[in-house]
Amino acid sequence: MPEIGDIVWLIPLLPLLGALWLAVGYLLNLNRGEEGERHTARVATLAAGLSFLIAGFNALNAMLSGSPGHIVIAQWFNSGELNINVSFMLDTLGLTMSLLVSFIALLMLRFSVNYLHREAGFQRFFMILLLFTSAMQLIVLAGNSVLAFVGWELAGISSYLLIAYAWDRPVATSNATAAFITNRIGDTGFIAGIVLSVLWLGGSEWTMLNNTADLENLQIDLIVGCFLLAALAKSAQLPFSGWITRALEGPTPSSAIFYGSLMVHSGVYLLLRLEPLLSQAPPMMTLIAVLGLMTALYGWITGFVQTDIKTSLMLSTVSQAGLMLVWIGLGWFELAAWHLVLHAIWRAYQFLNAPSMMHMVSRAARPVPAWLRNQRWLHTASLQRFWLDPIANWLLVRPTIELARDVQDFDDEVVSRVVGLPAQAQAISSLQHWEANKQGENSSNASGQARGILGHMMESTASMLYWFEDRLVLKGGGEGLLALISRLGFYANHIERLLSQPRYLLLLIMATFIVIL
Repeated sequence: MPEIGDIVWLIPLLPLLGALWLAVGYLLNLNRGEEGERHTARVATLAAGLSFLIAGFNALNAMLSGSPGHIVIAQWFNSGELNINVSFMLDTLGLTMSLLVSFIALLMLRFSVNYLHREAGFQRFFMILLLFTSAMQLIVLAGNSVLAFVGWELAGISSYLLIAYAWDRPVATSNATAAFITNRIGDTGFIAGIVLSVLWLGGSEWTMLNNTADLENLQIDLIVGCFLLAALAKSAQLPFSGWITRALEGPTPSSAIFYGSLMVHSGVYLLLRLEPLLSQAPPMMTLIAVLGLMTALYGWITGFVQTDIKTSLMLSTVSQAGLMLVWIGLGWFELAAWHLVLHAIWRAYQFLNAPSMMHMVSRAARPVPAWLRNQRWLHTASLQRFWLDPIANWLLVRPTIELARDVQDFDDEVVSRVVGLPAQAQAISSLQHWEANKQGENSSNASGQARGILGHMMESTASMLYWFEDRLVLKGGGEGLLALISRLGFYANHIERLLSQPRYLLLLIMATFIVIL
């Protein structure tokens, strides 16, 4: 009889291989259209089914022989004292969550075969769902935070792709972008937690969380705080609760598996995995309990004013996840784990039953309770979901999109010139003046207007270059040197223009503080 460690790596690998198989087949035109639905469904069901059987075998083996705990499969990366392994955490929590993920994923895939029949994106949906299944298995089985982060990111990408499933609808793509950006804020906390773990605990393995004898309370609080930021964003807890209602743009099966049963609980699972650290950080546990209670109240109050079933279920899910954080904050880790498993199964059933329920219900939604209706300010706030969505859009989404536009501008107007790509641009050089004069244009407006000290320095430099080119180069026919100076002037102008943006000034200030610290 094989050992658990011999085959555990197949649990996340099989769905990933299934997704790759479908992707290659689609590229080769082997499973497209309605004719390819049967092949796609069979491959997806087979991959998820085998993963479920192996997860069930591991759970049964652990019940009979005991769970092996932390096992190392291979070495992933080694440099000096830094060692990152491909390892798995096969304790009771990891094996239970693995079985839960594989069961719900298989259920969703089978349900989707009929639900998405003749959909244009049928194959794409199953590829992404298999990728997500692999990602969730990595999160719950990973033996270290680095491997868990790989699954964390793959789950985020899968979420983005399925929210934007109807990519031809601007609302779907904008909602996917908002959800993706908000979760990236949490991902920075995850990365910081990994870095601090390596620096202070000596590695990224979850078993090293017990090695805190030499750590100060502040160091433990910082590590927990970084991972807590990731958990709050992923599980849509305050102040990141606004993004999850946008995520309902995807098909119902994806809403069920992502935001009803599995991915929304990833943050709770991460905190359960951090139990050894949390037990030594009472201030952070208090913070977790407070945030969880506030989120539970937020979901409860806003749920009263909803009129569509999917949003009501989603806000209820957020509220239940908040209660799980309350249990964790109070030190009741086992209760939080049981709550997670039972809620994931029940909420998956509710989401899958939602389309049928909408057809069966023939009466209007229940009225808002009188106590809420009479509190006009609270009623208005609940209708607006306490304005979390516009606040997140103002603080997170819009600055990120503007920064992306600036990077695109820099790429188009600077980097493209470096590699020699054609573009419509003007440079601060006498070549532009010369060509403009030949066309009878006014060359005084060609180089733009200087701004700031750096702009005036650039303008003075351009004037000297102009004199040099006009007197020595153009009249001497040195076209190669002329082109070089023209390009240098162009780069100087656009770099100065981009650096004058306020956000880049803030980035430079932050970088200065980082160097000083």
